[in-house]
Order: sequence, then C-alpha cells, then structure tokens
Amino acid sequence: MTGELAAAGAPVRTGSPGRTVAPAERGALRIADRVVAKIAAQAAREALDVLPPDAGSPHATVVVHHDTARVRIGLELDYPSDIGAQCAAVRRQVTQRVRMLAGMEVPEVAVQVERLHSAQARGAAQGRTQ
Repeated sequence: MTGELAAAGAPVRTGSPGRTVAPAERGALRIADRVVAKIAAQAAREALDVLPPDAGSPHATVVVHHDTARVRIGLELDYPSDIGAQCAAVRRQVTQRVRMLAGMEVPEVAVQVERLHSAQARGAAQGRTQ
C-alpha cells in the first residue's frame, strides 16, 4: 500500500519492502489552544438557556498541556438568576464538549462572571425612552 491511506488502525507499508508502521508510530495530533478555546466558548453558549439581550458572547482562554486543557470562561448573565447553577452548567457542558470533540481531559474550568444585566434596569430604561 505504498503511498495510499490504510484503514484506521491498520499498519501502513512504507517504501521499504516488508516494513510496516504501527498506528502509534505514524505521528501525532496537536490541537491548537485557540481551537479548544472556540470549542469551550461554544459549549458555554450552549449551556446558557438565554443570554441577556445586550450581553457579549462568552469567550474562553485555554492552556493545553499534552492531553489536558485548563479553561477559563468569561461571560455575562442576567440578574436576578441562579448564578451558581448557571456556572455549574457551563462547567459541565465545557468539560463534556472538550472531552468529546478534542479528546482532552479538563481538570479545571474557571468561570468568571464579568457583568450582570439587570432586567429591572432594562425595563426602567425602556420605560423612559419614548
């Protein structure tokens, strides 16, 4: 099979007659930190039922070391709401999606609530504008 792709997990023949290369010896896959950060940010959006109308999208920074990703998520939430439950949902979703899509363990997801959007303040501001 010189020059052709083999089925996943099957040994590949090299240019040398009779020599095959095992799957583990073919190379490595490295997923960039920014790719894992995009996965984490999307997962945070999925975890939040509704974002406040004037809120920015969740954003993430990630540090990848071997097969481990440490994630920091920044987001904005409505107030009043159960902030702890929303942060826990974000942690769960980010951990699951990064593990599933990137194949990395996620021992730490730090959620930073950067701003709270008050529904009362929005209502009061809309009431004054005519």
